[in-house]
This record gives sequence, structure tokens and C-alpha cells, in this order.
Amino acid sequence: QVQLQESGPGLVKPSQTLSLTCTVSGGSITTNYYAWTWIRQSPGKGLDWMGVIHDDGITYFSPSLESRTTISRDTSKNQFSLQLNSVTPDDTAVYYCARLNRESDYDIWGQGTQVTVSS
Repeated sequence: QVQLQESGPGLVKPSQTLSLTCTVSGGSITTNYYAWTWIRQSPGKGLDWMGVIHDDGITYFSPSLESRTTISRDTSKNQFSLQLNSVTPDDTAVYYCARLNRESDYDIWGQGTQVTVSS
């Protein structure tokens, strides 16, 4: 059974870089036809898709975040990571990692991790 678990600091100062890691267990992040995404939800708002890394390592980002976002992976650890630069309090949210399957469904989610941007 595939499981995802987010980890990283819960508090980041404005202008700094937010860094989160998603550890995947029970399946490989290089398995064909699956992609691995970062999604966030700010207080009182809907889900905000941030970006994806595919099984071949190719990445795509939300246009609104592309200039500040990096998604990378460590296949030896079966992890993928998010970096968001130059954060502001508007980046305060619960951050989720999720698997995208071949039917374009986000079928497995991590439990989410709260990140607060504050000085």
C-alpha cells in the first residue's frame, strides 16, 4: 500500500525559502504512469495546485508560482521535495503531497503539513 508523508519546518520567515519533503513508501516514485504533486490550501481558500514531477523526472509548475518553485526528487530515498522561494505570509497554508495516477486522479494523499510564514 502506497503511503505519502510530508516533512519540513512548520514556521518560515518572510523572504526565506520554504522546503518540504514527501517520503513515499510502498511504491517507487519512478514507476511508469504516476506523477507526484504538491498542493496547498490556505485558510479559507480552495486547493491550490503548485506543481508536479513525473516518473521520468520532468516537472511542471503553476504559472503563478513557477518563478519561485522548484520540485526535485531523490530516487535513492524515494522522496520528492518542494522549494518555494521568497515566501510571504500569503504562502501560509497546509501543504500536501499527492500521487497523480494514469486516470488523472489524485488517488493518494499525505496527511498534510501546516506551514506558517511569519517573522
